[in-house]
Amino acid sequence: MQTAFDPRLFRDIMGHFATGVTVVTYQCDGEARGMTANAFMSVSLDPPLATISVRRAARFAAVVREGDRFGVNFLLESQQSLSLHFGGKPIADLPSPFAAQVATPLLRESLAQLVLRTVAVHEAGDHLLYLGQVEQMALGEERQPLVFYGGAYKQVNLHAPRLFWSDNDGW
Repeated sequence: MQTAFDPRLFRDIMGHFATGVTVVTYQCDGEARGMTANAFMSVSLDPPLATISVRRAARFAAVVREGDRFGVNFLLESQQSLSLHFGGKPIADLPSPFAAQVATPLLRESLAQLVLRTVAVHEAGDHLLYLGQVEQMALGEERQPLVFYGGAYKQVNLHAPRLFWSDNDGW
């Protein structure tokens, strides 16, 4: 006997997949805008492509079309407030975190930044998949990334790799 699909269970299960946190940035009416997103992935190295999944109801979906550029900013653990701000919990009096590159707004101090040109938009249920070709990228110094897992922000402990080798048979 098959039961009805449980969207809450599906959401809970998907929440057990740890993701990095990004803010997708774009221009809207001449102003820099952003939205928090963790549904981001690389697609291809040749050509360099990545995709983001965006709710159809999002302002981004109403503004960004094929040929338009958008930024993807990988957030640091110290940028959790930006994730909240661009995720629908605005912080009053937040100083502008934007720095412009190639007419595409990007967030200062991010772990990594990409500028993508939208090459295709695909319908996917209640979301749209934006396929973008990478036109610019920057990698900051290695620092703690912001990670989301199980409905909460988590920490990743980075450490230098420890290597060991011995020719001692008794080890």
